[in-house]
Amino acid sequence: MVTVLQERSVAGVLDRPSVGEISVAGRVLSPTPVFDTYWRFAAARQKVYEARLDGGAGPFTDDPILQKYRFTNCYRAADRVSQELIGEVIYRGDQDWGEVFFRTLLFKIFNKTSTWRLLQDALGEVRWDGYDYRAYDRVLSRAFSAGQRLYSAAYIVPPPHLGEQRKHQNHLRLLEMMMRQGAPRRVLSAATLQGAYQVLLSFPAIGPFLAYQFVIDLNYAAEMPFSEMDFVVPGPGARDGIRKCFGPRADGIEAEVVRYMADTQDEHFARLGLTFSGLRGRRLQLIDCQNLFCEVDKYARVAHPQIAGISGRSRIKQSYRRQAGPVPAWFPPKWKINTP
Repeated sequence: MVTVLQERSVAGVLDRPSVGEISVAGRVLSPTPVFDTYWRFAAARQKVYEARLDGGAGPFTDDPILQKYRFTNCYRAADRVSQELIGEVIYRGDQDWGEVFFRTLLFKIFNKTSTWRLLQDALGEVRWDGYDYRAYDRVLSRAFSAGQRLYSAAYIVPPPHLGEQRKHQNHLRLLEMMMRQGAPRRVLSAATLQGAYQVLLSFPAIGPFLAYQFVIDLNYAAEMPFSEMDFVVPGPGARDGIRKCFGPRADGIEAEVVRYMADTQDEHFARLGLTFSGLRGRRLQLIDCQNLFCEVDKYARVAHPQIAGISGRSRIKQSYRRQAGPVPAWFPPKWKINTP
């Protein structure tokens, strides 16, 4: 049983954070109570993940908010969809970079395991060198007409306008465009993670948030050489969480705020007396700190309802439902954190 926010009440955590003003990108920021909640939430959510890995019936926390609502893991790569992508898509099958790129982007456009398996079951091995638009469209259109949901609700993937009627058809055309215009080679030859991101950003309907998410996914592959500490693009949810932690003074410097959190994590866990050993010793990376801002934004809707973000959302939509089966935990081998 994990006791999380010892000083928390549903009405809010503390009257003030236990840290004074901080300087980020030349600005002086005054943390709100949500700032300390960020660290307490991270420690608590990671302990829940670790307890689930160890097995047992649960509940794994006595925090009523964590018990009631669904929150993603602290580490993006530990979530189930990322685990499916890493273990069953990127590292299973032909390791030719073009094929890895094609599989990764095809999976992530839909971001739904059932859609990936639908294509596999109908078409066999998913490969660019055997790709046929008509075959892929036939499978997806049949499922769509039967009422099957093709896309995850995790985030919106807007369709490009490439001459087709249905969303999935235009996304197939987009992926064809990327492959034929040399996106795999251009991404891999980029000098930096940001450079690879810019390649993806140049294609229709791929905005900053999606381009960043996709480049992080591609960077799980063995061929991609970049560190997750190289570059970050805070999404809308993260900006909401940053606003709740620091107020409007942080507007416009969100990427620098995320880096501050990653750089000072050990200091703040220690300051609050929290145990956080990371992901088998791996510290929170920029992508993880970005995601934690999204999650603390949701958590604060209940724990700190008086502290406003940007969106004005006041409820957490997804309730916690324990998933059956073991918790997968296999990560890119280049991280060197997989257990024997």
